[in-house]
Amino acid sequence: MGTFKPSAKKASSMADIHAVLMTTHIVALGGSLLRPEEAEQRSQWFGQLRQLAVHLEGNGRRLGIVVGGGYPASEGITLARSSFHDSYRLDLVGIAATRLNATILQQSLLDIGCNVCPSIPHSTDEAAELLLEHNIVVMGGTTPGHTTDAVAVALARDSGAPHCVIATNVSHVHDSDPRTNSDANPIEDMTLAELAKITGTEALGPGESAVVDPIAVKWAINSNMKLAVLDGRDLTLLEDAFEGRPFVGTLIRTE
Repeated sequence: MGTFKPSAKKASSMADIHAVLMTTHIVALGGSLLRPEEAEQRSQWFGQLRQLAVHLEGNGRRLGIVVGGGYPASEGITLARSSFHDSYRLDLVGIAATRLNATILQQSLLDIGCNVCPSIPHSTDEAAELLLEHNIVVMGGTTPGHTTDAVAVALARDSGAPHCVIATNVSHVHDSDPRTNSDANPIEDMTLAELAKITGTEALGPGESAVVDPIAVKWAINSNMKLAVLDGRDLTLLEDAFEGRPFVGTLIRTE
């Protein structure tokens, strides 16, 4: 099990900004978590996510959520490929899908009265600024070539969050692809350098996926940022990570 330990931070000249930095959590929610094939479970998952958001807001926390494209993105890219194959344009289709999913989640949180930003940011700079005004900011993709994992790492960097959680549909980083190797072993604790050996640091193509996006790994290394990978279908694991408790998943240390 991994545990996020509080990081030492430099004192800020503005006490309110310093307080925000100390209580900011950033999570990449994989689009696969909004799975259309499990409607009943998805409804329960949404309800649990809303409860977690209310809990964090009630305790004065800030929460930045970056939502992936999932099924709408894969279907949209498949449809688009019947007309064009330009990677940049295909990525724009995927980004539109992430912003659709982000809007669904944003409106769900607005519906229960959360202090969530009423707009969907187009950049992590914008989102970081909005986190100074709102407890919750929800966004999707930003730039072709950058997955939502990478966007989440960039948002953590820009908002001063000490770490970033990658919530996906697998329990751990494995030493090989469990989809093709039944003997793949889950890893509970590793370094960013060890993760980079598994994922690489080169950009994925449109519609491609990895347990952690290689660009996100590269940016985490550059920012000296801890990561966690966990199964976002069980939101108690996400809460454990946020609260600094041991969690089932992979803790990725800076060294």
